[in-house]
Formats: sequence, structure tokens, C-alpha cells
Amino acid sequence: MADSSDSVSVDMDGVSLAGKEHLIKTCHGVVSVTVIGDQDKPALVTYPDLALNYVSCFQGLFFCPEACSLLLHNFCIYHISPPGHELGAETISSDDPLLSADDLVDQIADVLNYFGLGAVMCMGVTAGAYIITLFALKYRHRVLGLILISPLCKAPSWTEWLLNKVMSNLLYFYGMCGMVKELLLKRYFSKDIRGCAQVPGSDVVQACRRSLEERQSLNVWRLLEAINGRPDITDGLRKLQCRSLIFVGDNSPFHAEALYMTSKLDRRYSALVESCGSMVTEEQPHAMMIPLEYFLMGYGLYKVSSQLNVSPRSPLSPLCISPELLSPESMGLKLKPIKTRISLHV
Repeated sequence: MADSSDSVSVDMDGVSLAGKEHLIKTCHGVVSVTVIGDQDKPALVTYPDLALNYVSCFQGLFFCPEACSLLLHNFCIYHISPPGHELGAETISSDDPLLSADDLVDQIADVLNYFGLGAVMCMGVTAGAYIITLFALKYRHRVLGLILISPLCKAPSWTEWLLNKVMSNLLYFYGMCGMVKELLLKRYFSKDIRGCAQVPGSDVVQACRRSLEERQSLNVWRLLEAINGRPDITDGLRKLQCRSLIFVGDNSPFHAEALYMTSKLDRRYSALVESCGSMVTEEQPHAMMIPLEYFLMGYGLYKVSSQLNVSPRSPLSPLCISPELLSPESMGLKLKPIKTRISLHV
């Protein structure tokens, strides 16, 4: 049913970042999943943004030393790549049907079934955040918590839809050309680190640019078509019972949408953290650590240096978002409270 191959192995402070790639046949085609860590531990499933994979979207976070003592100590990581976005992917056959956002969600369910996973923690960036939120709405019993970076929840605005259409046509007819790469980099990164004609972009931006050159343009086009045709899921957000932690950079093009989504979630189960930059996992990974630490405390998970006797192999049982998470003083970050309207009608 699936093939697997070894990926690059990196070791940080005794925690292995070695991963094994599994090519899993789902009801909507083959999906690449890279598994990192002890599969006896609770599962953390990740899903990247458009035209990215786990290397280009999450390596900044997972290569952060603090992440090893928190995320890799407590979880086995299952990095799901969108169809055709994995390293070395071939162009998807034109005979294969275009997938919808709902089809991508069903692929995640098939991946969980393949590995025998029950309820999991999920992390996604922008388009990936939309996919895993939709997954949480459709398969509520399979999601324990959501960690969302610059998430989407509404159907595309006319401005976004038109921009995506322009990018879609460029991808289809001209491939991953310079203009497409610039549009994508503006989506991911703040102006401060993108650079300009006179000043080259940061190492992170240049590495991302190189990774975009490796993407198969028609595979990116397929995912973009799915995201541009996404339905509005706002009405279902209030029904989510899992805990949600939302990160958004103040320079993100999706900043307003992240604030809107936060306002629609049940404030008892959600919190918002604003940071600098745009794609926080790559620009400001250190800024995610303290909020994540407090968030995971609500599940009985702690950093490896903690003196508390807690086993990361024990089942996750969501208790609550720690009160400390809502304290700006303890965060050292710009943390804005969630503003929602509470209906008096039951």
C-alpha cells in the first residue's frame, strides 16, 4: 500500500531529526508523509502552505533548539506534503482529476488510518491551516488541538481570488517563473527580510526561493486551484471543541483574516498570539516557543528539562488553555485578547 525511503538525518542535543518518507495510497491519490520521532508518542500532524513542503515551511521551527525539548520530545511528527509537493516529486499526470479542499482533508484521514492513529494534534500554515481546520470540522473526534499560523477561514475575497487566478495562469502557461516566485515570497515573508534589487533577501528567503525552483509548477497549480475554490467555513468554527492556538505575524497578508477567524472561535478554547514578520515558523520561530509551551501544558506535556514527572507517551487529555498563556507579562510578546460576542440564547 505504501513505499518508504529514508530522508536526511540531523541530530540536535541528542534528539534525532531523522525522518522516513512514506508514500501512502489514499482515496484521492498518493501522498508523501515524512515521519520523525518515536511512533509510540502522541502524534503531531503538520500541513504546509501553498508551494511549500515540510522542509521549506517548518524547518525554521523544528531546527530551533527549544523545539527539540518541547515538540520533538513530546510528539512523533507526521509531516504531510500536499500532492506533488514532496522533495523530488514528479509532475502529477494530467489524467488525474483536480482535487478539492475536501478531497485533501479526506487524504489526511486516510493517512491517520494508515498509521493507526486516533486523535492527533495538528499544525498548519495559511493554506495548510485552512485544510487542517476543515479536517477538524469534518473529523472532530480525530483532532485534539489546532496550532494555526496565519490561518484562512473565509472564501477568497475578490482581491485574493483575482491574484490567485493571475498566479494560476502564470503557473499553467509559464511555470515557476520569476513573477510567481515573487508573489509567493510576498505571501510568505515580510518586506524587511525579502530584500530588494539593491539588498539581497535573508538566507531564509534565498533558501525558500531555491526550494520554489524545485517545485513542479503544475502540481502547485493544482493545489492553488483547490485553495482558490475553498468554501467559507466560518459558521462551523464556533462548534469546534478542540483547543486552538493561532499565531499571526503583524506583516502577514492574512493578518486581518486571522483576527477575524479568532473572533469566531469559542474564546474558552482559543488564544491569539501576534508576532513580528509574516510566516512565523520561518521568520520568528523562537517567538512561538513560550506560547506553545503554555498551550501544551494544558495537555500535560512539558519541556524535557521540566522537573515534573510526565510521560510524553501517555494519551493526550485536553484540560484547558493555561491561564498563563493569556498573560502578556509571561509571554514577553504582543498577545492580544480574543474579542467575541457571546450570545445569551442557548
